[in-house]
Amino acid sequence: MLTTAFPIEDYALLSDAECDARIVAAKAKLGKRCVILGHHYQRDEVFKHADFTGDSLKLSRNAAESDAEYIVFCGVHFMAEVADILSRPEQISILPDLAAGCSMADMANLIKVQKCWQELTEVIDVENEVTPVTYINSAADLKAFCGEHEGIVCTSSNAQKILEWSFARRSKVLFFPDQHLGRNTGYRMGIPLEQMVAWDFNKPRGGLTIDQIKNAEIILWNGYCSVHQAFKPEQIDQFLERYPETKVIAHPEASFEVCQKSEYIGSTEYILKTVREAEPNTRWLVATELNLVNRLNEECKAQGKHVHFMSPMLCMCSTMFRTDPQHLAWVMENLAAGHVINRITVPAKEAALAKKALDNMLAVA
Repeated sequence: MLTTAFPIEDYALLSDAECDARIVAAKAKLGKRCVILGHHYQRDEVFKHADFTGDSLKLSRNAAESDAEYIVFCGVHFMAEVADILSRPEQISILPDLAAGCSMADMANLIKVQKCWQELTEVIDVENEVTPVTYINSAADLKAFCGEHEGIVCTSSNAQKILEWSFARRSKVLFFPDQHLGRNTGYRMGIPLEQMVAWDFNKPRGGLTIDQIKNAEIILWNGYCSVHQAFKPEQIDQFLERYPETKVIAHPEASFEVCQKSEYIGSTEYILKTVREAEPNTRWLVATELNLVNRLNEECKAQGKHVHFMSPMLCMCSTMFRTDPQHLAWVMENLAAGHVINRITVPAKEAALAKKALDNMLAVA
């Protein structure tokens, strides 16, 4: 067994083809001891090696239900944390590149959320009036914060059920880190826009008045996904001028204005299912990450479907893109040689509280 891992420098200049061969060989050697998870937004060169593909929660559950000892998560940091929290104690969660983070998740950290909670305490009875809801796209310590304060986690596919659960317990929700998912979901539930206020974490008391806080049903964290922020309502208008028959579908992380102009709104899994099951020879304009849209377009060509990416600019998840064949080959060959690198471990107390919030979600949805 190795005492020192193969260094990443040995892989940096390898071609993708050489990395492919090494990944395949390492997978064969490891067999069922290792499972590779590929998120929908992952680049094709890595995605093709995945044993399971899907969104972050689905992948973590797939891994936990597998016999694998090693979970190699080709995604971003918070996803590997969720895999560690939901997996069995003997399973090991690994992230091929530790620099693969999430800019939206980074917009809400524990210090900022605790400060917000304290400032809300000065205006309302926060523990009895507010349910904290964190999008799964968040760090483990924020999930733990929700567990500690009788809150819950949501995904883009179950957000409405989670908000309904939350309002059944308390009159208000603090929703972080993505304001757009919260606003789009709340509006579809009939909550007026003026009762969904954005908390600017860079300003005292979130930049809100006392009356705004007291009258709000949802306090939205002023965070967003840089990928979905790139989609604009005028892009829809311009495309429909050229192809008026087009069906428009958007991820709820897109802005309120984009979602209002979309016929369909839903998670990555919803987008894939809706377009795949659509009538042949239809045209779709899609507001979500580029790699997913390109793969879906290729898949649907045989049915005469045209699947278009909404933004005229290149727009992929740049942090997800950090996981390349070189990093995957590096991790896999080290595992095959008996050396675990880039393990993601959530501290036990934090993991227990985070799991409480995740279990609340799983019980609801």
